[in-house]
Amino acid sequence: MRAVVTVTGTDRRGIIAKVSGFLYERNINIEDISQTILGEQFAMIMMVDTSESKENFVSLASALEEMGKEIGMSVRIQHEDIFNAMHNI
Repeated sequence: MRAVVTVTGTDRRGIIAKVSGFLYERNINIEDISQTILGEQFAMIMMVDTSESKENFVSLASALEEMGKEIGMSVRIQHEDIFNAMHNI
């Protein structure tokens, strides 16, 4: 299943490393990534493939949110179809 991971918050070192490492540990492939810094604010969006992960989507979403809190960022994952539907209105 493809999903979209969004990461936002105040810029700091190691954000991409932390998030990509988290995904790697769960056998989730990053298919595309875009990130930008606007002033002091960091924003990143990743298209990922979760089909090889053994972790269910709900626990994955919860773990990503918790990891985000640890690094002071908002980290969310959404199924690709939901993300697309929300942004096509």
